[in-house]
Amino acid sequence: MDARSIATQILTQVIGHRRSLSDSLDTHLKSLNDARERALAQALCYGVLRWQPRLQALLQRLLRKPFKAKDYDIQVLLLIGLYQHLYLRIPPHAATAATVNVTRTLKKPWATGLVNAVLRNFISQRDKLLKRVDANISVKLAHPPWLLKRLQADWPTQWETLADANNAHPPLTLRVNARIKSRDAYLEHLHQANIAATPTPYTDYGITLEHPIDVQHLPGFAQGWLSVQDGAAQLAAPLLDVPPGARVLDACAAPGGKTAHLLERYEIETLLALDLKPARVQKLRDTLQRLQLSADLRCADASQPDTWWDNQPFERILLDVPCSGNGVIRRHPDIKYLRQPSDIAALAAQQARLLDALWPLLMPGGKLLYVTCSVFAEENHLQIQNFLATHADATEIVLTADWGYAQDYGRQILPGENNLDGFYYACLSKTQIPHSPH
Repeated sequence: MDARSIATQILTQVIGHRRSLSDSLDTHLKSLNDARERALAQALCYGVLRWQPRLQALLQRLLRKPFKAKDYDIQVLLLIGLYQHLYLRIPPHAATAATVNVTRTLKKPWATGLVNAVLRNFISQRDKLLKRVDANISVKLAHPPWLLKRLQADWPTQWETLADANNAHPPLTLRVNARIKSRDAYLEHLHQANIAATPTPYTDYGITLEHPIDVQHLPGFAQGWLSVQDGAAQLAAPLLDVPPGARVLDACAAPGGKTAHLLERYEIETLLALDLKPARVQKLRDTLQRLQLSADLRCADASQPDTWWDNQPFERILLDVPCSGNGVIRRHPDIKYLRQPSDIAALAAQQARLLDALWPLLMPGGKLLYVTCSVFAEENHLQIQNFLATHADATEIVLTADWGYAQDYGRQILPGENNLDGFYYACLSKTQIPHSPH
């Protein structure tokens, strides 16, 4: 098996069977022993998913008839071939020959001539074909029409910039473990290892690498000196501003980046971290173990406190809610295909349930930080607006910062802003409602 064969298998599952990219990569990449082949397979998967609407539009003009369902892998292989010709610096004849060879790996020799002819036809008509398909803005920007319309509605002056940011390659950003190293000390380790890096804006411990590398090759990764976490996600811990000895709830904690950051930054008496799925709780446990940190981890539904809460209120609650994830498409391009228009209202309803369920667990004077990696108003400032309208003891703590955009409630970082992911933050405080005299 080679990189293109493995990429064909992975993308057939993701595009054809709506499986998550990260799950498919975990399953299939291990069958490639060569590190360069693994890197190429991963690059092909991410690249095809970023540009699939554009690649698919080109392919439709190059085929006389669609493939049968059982030959969907050949369609995927052709997308991989077109992606190489458009976006990778591989000589056209080499890219074509290597792609054609995969038909033999797939045991479909009948497709050899077809794949060869389609790719050669693209090379000869490239400019004319691109002009035709790019007349459709959804194709040109490689976003499903519903997603593009939603971005236009919520961000009428920035939607094209957002789409471009979603299609960009994200940086590899690290968070230095404050209990072990200072940022400056770790930057010196990187400098000695000839790894170019700079401090990440708006963060105390963030570092952005000039070129991504395998994290296992980073100094001290196995020893817990650092984690991988985008700079926008690193804003959560300082915004929660945990006092010494506080009881803290991290309600939707896996995979554990924000949980770990809280433990690295603050002296916390009790940190209860929940997640709904056992596999995700295990991932959270592994994260904390590598960083030499500990918390009270439970597999539980945060929206059902009766099943796990001990009636002791929390001074701080981090509520990083399940969301549509459209702020991190550049890291997870499969979101474009896995997410459906109907999901947004369902997710907003789930977010509202979580807010309602967890608010009674916050002590008066306490603080709840609401977080999404979405740019949609329905999941963000409109969600907080609705909550404040129905909870008299809730007050917004206005976030003043030099990052992001102030919203009616909360603050929004847009994807690509200072090379950060798209995140939304809103901070709520609980006030004691005076009892009215009888």
